[in-house]
Amino acid sequence: MADAGRAPAPHDVRLASAAVFAVFLLSGVNFASWAARLPAVRDALDLTPERMGVLLLIGAFGSLFSLPLSGMVVERLGARRTVLGFAVLNALGFAVASLGVALGEVVLVGAGLVLAGIGAGVWDAAMNIEGAVVEQRLGRTVMPRFHAGFSFGTMAAAGLAAGAAALHVPVQVHLPVVVALSSVAVAVAVRAFLAGPEPDRGPDRGPDDGPAGDLDRAQAPTAPAGAVTGAPAPRGAARAALRAWLEPRTLLIGLVVLAAALTEGAANDWVSLAVVDGFDTGHATGAIGFGLFVTAMTAMRLFGTPLLDRYGRVAVLRLCAGLAAVGLLVFGLADQLWLALAGVVAWGMGAALGFPVGMSAAADDPLRAAPRVAVVSTIGYSAFLAGPPLLGLLAEHVGYRHALLAILAPVVLGLLVMSAARPLPVTPAVAAASPRAH
Repeated sequence: MADAGRAPAPHDVRLASAAVFAVFLLSGVNFASWAARLPAVRDALDLTPERMGVLLLIGAFGSLFSLPLSGMVVERLGARRTVLGFAVLNALGFAVASLGVALGEVVLVGAGLVLAGIGAGVWDAAMNIEGAVVEQRLGRTVMPRFHAGFSFGTMAAAGLAAGAAALHVPVQVHLPVVVALSSVAVAVAVRAFLAGPEPDRGPDRGPDDGPAGDLDRAQAPTAPAGAVTGAPAPRGAARAALRAWLEPRTLLIGLVVLAAALTEGAANDWVSLAVVDGFDTGHATGAIGFGLFVTAMTAMRLFGTPLLDRYGRVAVLRLCAGLAAVGLLVFGLADQLWLALAGVVAWGMGAALGFPVGMSAAADDPLRAAPRVAVVSTIGYSAFLAGPPLLGLLAEHVGYRHALLAILAPVVLGLLVMSAARPLPVTPAVAAASPRAH
């Protein structure tokens, strides 16, 4: 780990980049290991679409509660401790939920999903903040590739889940084993994070201690006059978090991420069930449909980075919105399974870049990245977690596939505000804090 007074060597940055990619991947593994088994969960608990939507909505409350506080948690604990602690909480929640499935206890499943949601929400915000640190130090766009790591994790987990479903492996066996192994891997990966020594808890803790302070010290030998440097003390962190909620650009970026999160989250929660029920297929085919979606997202996140560098954020985001709209229409209206699955591919490509590009846009000014990323994460995850479960209430009346057409509305909303994601003008304060200026 680098000394606090100098920038890490390139080897340390590359190692940290690999570590961030790994924790994104492992987050995807945990999430998709649950999402791809939702048909089996639904059947084991004998839930109607409406009750299934309510169960997922209850599970979303954990993340909705924890996300607004995630920026302050990272400032207080550091990215390393935050990711590890909340990854373990996420795994514990999924283990409890799987036990509830085995016992047929919906309340226990809901309680487990609340814990898993708290873990997932703060884990996600922390790894995005660490990813922004790495991206700033590398001086080039890498956030979509980190999110591609999440997608790789969902692809691997979806394939494993399809195999488990085909072999009739119970959810209560499959899920706890996967999340336990994932937690061990997270513990290894976070050791390479750049967030420096963990924040000092003593009375002499200065304003530059903590992850953001480490970022500032490494990037700017002398902080610009008047700049907000370092991780603020607890009261300062609260004020910075509140100010971020009042910034128009940050809120508009949040709306871009909200649209992308709804587009992605609807597929994560419902595409496997929509394939199974809409085309009267088996659980394994539903998991394959989910796997196609996340594979298309992964490919777009990998190839989207050069597109972003060449054409800019706004043009690429508009392309993605168009792909998502076409994919949703085809999936919702097609009569043939193969055509609907082609729609899933376009849908996945369109959903790929909104979230990572929004995180990069929120972190354009490294001195204020943590509270702004927390705001954007909160807005996005509120939609990601709470919006798709509400589709279950609509699916009760019109079916899963037709209910998913409602996602076209946020896609249009995102198109209207995408210009907010344009990079910030380079001011003296931002230039001094950014490695691109050196």
